[in-house]
Amino acid sequence: MRSIAGRVLTQARQHGWRSVANKVMQRAAVHALENVAFAEPTLPLRAEDIADVEVRRAVDNPRPRTGRLEVGWVCTPPGPGSGGHTTFFRMVQGMAERGHRCTLFLYDQNSDDVTRHVPVIRKYWPDVDAHIRSVTEGFDGMDAVVASSWPTAYATANRRGHDIHSFYFIQDYEPYFYPRGTLYWLAENSYRLGFTNIALGEMITAVLKAETGQEPAATVPFACDTATYRLLDEPGSRPPRQGVVYYAKRAVDRRGYLLAKLALEQFHSVHPEQEIHVYGDRITGWSIPVNNHGNLSPVELNELYNRTIAGLAISFTNISLVPEELLAAGNVPVLNESAFAAQVMKDPDVVWAPATPRRLAEALAQAVEAPDISARALAIAQRRRLDWSVSRENFATVLETVCANESGSPGLS
Repeated sequence: MRSIAGRVLTQARQHGWRSVANKVMQRAAVHALENVAFAEPTLPLRAEDIADVEVRRAVDNPRPRTGRLEVGWVCTPPGPGSGGHTTFFRMVQGMAERGHRCTLFLYDQNSDDVTRHVPVIRKYWPDVDAHIRSVTEGFDGMDAVVASSWPTAYATANRRGHDIHSFYFIQDYEPYFYPRGTLYWLAENSYRLGFTNIALGEMITAVLKAETGQEPAATVPFACDTATYRLLDEPGSRPPRQGVVYYAKRAVDRRGYLLAKLALEQFHSVHPEQEIHVYGDRITGWSIPVNNHGNLSPVELNELYNRTIAGLAISFTNISLVPEELLAAGNVPVLNESAFAAQVMKDPDVVWAPATPRRLAEALAQAVEAPDISARALAIAQRRRLDWSVSRENFATVLETVCANESGSPGLS
C-alpha cells in the first residue's frame, strides 16, 4: 500500500490531482466492464443471419422484371442526422419518383417490432415515399431488395427469395471500421454475398478492387444537396462571417473526434475571438468554450454554415457529406490529408492539412485570417456542384437495367 501511495503522490506532483483522478476513473471503468456481462463482445447483427456465401450464390436465379417495380430497401433504424441514412433515402426517393413502389425494411437486431422507429423517419425524412416494415416480415412480393450496410447485407441474404434481384449500396468500405478480426472479416465478406454491388464514389471502387480483387457493378457519384445548401445572401447584406464549425461524432473514430478536439483547442489558443460551433453530438469536458448546437435540421445547418468562416471535416475512410455542404454555403472546409478522400473531393477551395492537431489548427487559422472573407465565400459558393439528382438517376438506371436483364448482371456499357 505504501508503494501505491507513493506512486500516486509522485503522479500528483508531476501532473496534478486531476490527472490522477482521470486515471483512477478509467481503471475503475475498465475493471467494472471486465466483471459484468456487458464485457462480452456482441455482434451488430443476429447470429442466425450470418449467411453461407456459397450456398446463397449457387441457388440465386432472379427472373427479369420490367415496368413498375416493388423495391425493398433494408437499413438499420436511423437516428436524427444520420448522413448514411440520408444518402440511402435519397436513392429510395429517386426510385419512388420514377413510379416504383418502395418499402423500407428496418433491421432491428433486438426486436421484430419497428413501430417505434417510424416517427423518427417521418419527422426527419418527411419526403421519403415508402412503406415501413420489419425485415423479419420477409420480402414476399418484392422484385428487388437493396442492402445498405454489412449487417443488412447478411439480413437480406438470409431472407431474400432466390428469384429476387439483390443490390448492395456501398457508401464506405466498412471493414475499415474495425481492427482485423471477426467483425472486419464479416464486413469484408458481405461484398461476396452475390449482390449487385453499387458504390458511392470512386474511393469505394478503388478500395474494393485493392482489398477484395473485385470491382462493383457500378459507381454513382458523390454529390451535394444544392437546393438546401447555398449562399443565403449577397456579401454585405449579412453580418460578417465569424467563427468555425465542427460536426462531432464521438463514437465514430473514423471521423476523427479526438484529433478534432486537440486541433480546435490549439486553434482557440491562437484565435480565442473566433467562436467554435459544434453540432451533432453534444460535447462536454473540453478545455475551451464551445457553442453546442446538438442535431440541426438541414436548413438550420445551412444557416450556421453561412454565418461561419471555415469548417473542420475529418475522415479516415470515405468522405462525409459535410465538405460539399460547407462549400455550397461559401464555407471553407479544412480536411485531413487522405488518399481516400482525395479520390472523391477535388474542389480547389478545400484546404488540406496533415492529420496532426497543430497543422489542422494552422489551416483553420489561415482560413479565418484571409483577406476579404465575404468575396471568397461568394466565389466558393458560385462554383457548379453536382446535385444528388444525378446520383439518384444513375442509381435508378442501374437497378432498372439489372432487373430487366435475364442474367441478373448489369449489362451496362
